[in-house]
Amino acid sequence: MVPGLTGKSEMVVGAEDLVSRLGKVDVNVLSTPRLIQLMEAAAIEALQGFTLSDQVSLGTQVKIKHLSPTPLGMKVVAHALLKEVNENRLFFLVDAYDEVEKVAEGEHERILVSKERFLQKVEKKRGR
Repeated sequence: MVPGLTGKSEMVVGAEDLVSRLGKVDVNVLSTPRLIQLMEAAAIEALQGFTLSDQVSLGTQVKIKHLSPTPLGMKVVAHALLKEVNENRLFFLVDAYDEVEKVAEGEHERILVSKERFLQKVEKKRGR
């Protein structure tokens, strides 16, 4: 895994992506949690073809600024750039743009772990 890998993910804002779906907030714009999910998808896309089949990448940290609202029906594109690799920790710069302007920027951290060990941990927790 080397710095410089890039990924992209895009979506059109639908009813299920709106802030108003989160609770009693009557604002029909893209929610921050959905925007984070889109940026995580871009980071995952950057890793396609570069991880071993027995590995999985997991998000561990997200720090973003949601800069501008995006209305229902507008397209949003997120980008991720792998800026640093430290053992199994992967550090990305992320941003997102709608059809008009930059709507978010920040950092995202992922780790590479053994898929088998991770799933064993999940099953152990489920059995408690």
